[in-house]
Amino acid sequence: MPRPKRKTAKPRRKRAAAPAVRPVPPIPMTRRMLDLIIGYWTSQLVHVAAKLKLADLLKDGAKTPAALARATGVDEQRLFRVMRALASVGVFKEGKDGRFALTPLAATLRGDRPDSMRDFALMMVERYNYDPWSRLIDAVREPRLPFHDVYGVPVFEYLAAHPEDAEIFGRSMTSISGTENPAVAAAYDFSRFEVLVDVGGSHGHLLSAILKKNRKLKGLLFDQPHVLEQARKAPYINAADVAGRIETRGGSFFESVPAADAYIMKYILHDWDDDASVTILTQCRRALAPGGKVLVVDNVIPPGNGPHWGKLLDINMLALTGGRERTKDEFRQLFAKAGLKMTRVVPTACPLSIVEGETA
Repeated sequence: MPRPKRKTAKPRRKRAAAPAVRPVPPIPMTRRMLDLIIGYWTSQLVHVAAKLKLADLLKDGAKTPAALARATGVDEQRLFRVMRALASVGVFKEGKDGRFALTPLAATLRGDRPDSMRDFALMMVERYNYDPWSRLIDAVREPRLPFHDVYGVPVFEYLAAHPEDAEIFGRSMTSISGTENPAVAAAYDFSRFEVLVDVGGSHGHLLSAILKKNRKLKGLLFDQPHVLEQARKAPYINAADVAGRIETRGGSFFESVPAADAYIMKYILHDWDDDASVTILTQCRRALAPGGKVLVVDNVIPPGNGPHWGKLLDINMLALTGGRERTKDEFRQLFAKAGLKMTRVVPTACPLSIVEGETA
């Protein structure tokens, strides 16, 4: 009987060795410092993109520099150089066919998005905001206000005399509030109040967001008369789900505020020094109903060396308004000087916190 043939094992193929992963060399400290030094180049480029509404022009698809130049009335070659520079930092993308397209980062500059940053880019790099930074060293050396040195008046007096800049300022506050206000509205129980006064509430974006979540709550938007003129044209206090529940009233929060059982002020105290902030809080305390609350929505600077939006915004206040961002202890002291007791700090899903106070 013939023996069965043995199956010879097929020689195993040697797996190709995986290519060695080359470690990414660390970025030299000099390069990192270079990027910090030229940071204003990038902010100016973004400002140009916002001014020309380039992201809006690209929302339906990629376009050539020639097409974008025709739409914006600028020089094609110079616009190409700007677009190329922006593409190098992730704002826009140049295709092999020479056309430029939106990136997710560039899309935040579209004016038709609820989270649009276009108006904020317009405001923050406009000359009246940008020029005082060139004199920041003066404010470090002695108690000077760079904005006043450049323009001869305080920033809010300047805005009152320049309605176009004031309008962009109001829109920019609304722009950055697109992600902040829902976070503030969700972080705190406003349903306990009858009337919430938004002190210095600009176009009413925050107040509208809070009232949408609290159907029985009534609101009062309190700001300067010229600001309220713009607020009445904006869509927020006129929205169908809050219309009829928001009243507007003009005045100065240094002189008085309307009586209510709750006040909220976002990005207000950070504009002012301690003495002025105590005056504002004191006016709120005087008009506050028994058991009412004063709610300050601002950055609360954490200890340590970690990055925080408020640490940089604090320097913008140093250059423009003479105000400042504050720590938890600094807020506690500020409230106490105004006859209020700080009861807690409520974090939100954005960098801002809600500092709660009541009558001491």
